[in-house]
Amino acid sequence: MSDVRLSSPQGKWILLTTVLGSSMAMLDSTVVNVALPRIGRDLDADLAALQWTVNAYMLTLAGLILLGGSLGDRYGRRKVFVVGVVWFAAASLLCGLAPNAEVLIAARALQGVGGALLTPGSLALIQASFHPDDRGKAVGLWSGFGGIGAAVGPFLGGWLVDGPGWRWVFLLNVPLALVCAPIAVRHVPESGDGRRHTSFDVLGAFLGAAALALVTYALIEEDWITAVLGVAVGVSFVYVEKRRPDPMMPLGIFASRQFTAVNLVTLCVYAAFSGFFFLGALQLQVVAGYSALGAGTALLPTTAIMLLLSARSGELADRIGPRIPLTVGPLLCAAGMLLMLRVGPDASYLADVVPALLVLGLGMVTLVAPLTATVLASVDVARAGLASGINNAAARAAGLISVAALPLIAGMGEEAYRTPGAFDDAFGRAMVVCAGLLVLGAGVAFATVRRLPPDCTRPECLHHGSVVAPPLEGQRSRGKLA
Repeated sequence: MSDVRLSSPQGKWILLTTVLGSSMAMLDSTVVNVALPRIGRDLDADLAALQWTVNAYMLTLAGLILLGGSLGDRYGRRKVFVVGVVWFAAASLLCGLAPNAEVLIAARALQGVGGALLTPGSLALIQASFHPDDRGKAVGLWSGFGGIGAAVGPFLGGWLVDGPGWRWVFLLNVPLALVCAPIAVRHVPESGDGRRHTSFDVLGAFLGAAALALVTYALIEEDWITAVLGVAVGVSFVYVEKRRPDPMMPLGIFASRQFTAVNLVTLCVYAAFSGFFFLGALQLQVVAGYSALGAGTALLPTTAIMLLLSARSGELADRIGPRIPLTVGPLLCAAGMLLMLRVGPDASYLADVVPALLVLGLGMVTLVAPLTATVLASVDVARAGLASGINNAAARAAGLISVAALPLIAGMGEEAYRTPGAFDDAFGRAMVVCAGLLVLGAGVAFATVRRLPPDCTRPECLHHGSVVAPPLEGQRSRGKLA
């Protein structure tokens, strides 16, 4: 069924439930960082536990998001979306009631599973439900509301942490799910891809997630035997994907030199972004003395700039091609992160914090839309959904490894976030590393990106406001995630 009009009551209900569902996952990806110092203090958790609080969620989400899209194609996108919403809410409730760090980390991993089920389904439901004449506008509204959610996420998280408490960062998802799931069941038509499917690539999904888990554990716990095991499992994943007739991640797609290159750029820039937003929220609270609300509000300029200027950035990339934006954007972001070195105990918000975040935001808005468009232009149209899914998963995996590795590289001890002076020194080293990653990404883009992107008017590109991962393309191909 793909003839629902946006102006109809059913169309408005579909838009509402998909916005609510995707916002749940997007908000949790941004607001938790602001709550970390309070979580650490209340649960007597060390820095490693705070890293796992972030990474347990990203691990299961990154490892299973490709599989989540395929499940929706086979069993029905509405059904899998609703299961994801309910699962996510149940895991959020467990997070909010967690008596210790260990339970919180386990619940966050369960949250990621729910996120992997609902995230790909929200946009796919819009693409499958609306009349072709209304589809673009519906996707634009979905993307715009999602961008607004991403922009207010840190502010909302800070208000909750300073007000009713950090547990409400998670408990807020429960009433959202109680609204979202019944609306989806009542008003959203079921859809799938209507094809016969071969067996799932369960082994590939398991090996991919296991490799990420082992490497993440090795970096956080400094266990190099586990690191070797993680690399070995990663090699096994590549071997399995190469030999399977219908793999989760067909390696043949990397035959496109530009697709491979742009994914390398993605790994560099999103590793830097994730590292910055993880450590930046801590720096503002631990060193600069901000409240959680103050830290969340301070970070608003970056996502606000992305929300307001993404369309113009996409139009510029259409005119001049992606090479310059994908080179200049990371360099601007690197400059913004180096400006964060000025944010210390006596930092002025207007003189020190705002300039850094404005430059960072301008860099992000310069590169996000052309990055997505170039990924889609690098492969055949029939594989655009698969390409988008791989790029999204790559960004999330990069963030996962960054949050695990940066404190180790910067020399942060387990109790560093309790000591402002020690954390300030380590934060400075971490920002230099992030800036280096961005310069590397700019170099890869300058050396390899050639092909002009397609017309970058896709609403999910132009109104994308998330700093966590590139947007997902809503179309499906070969039963893979779009």
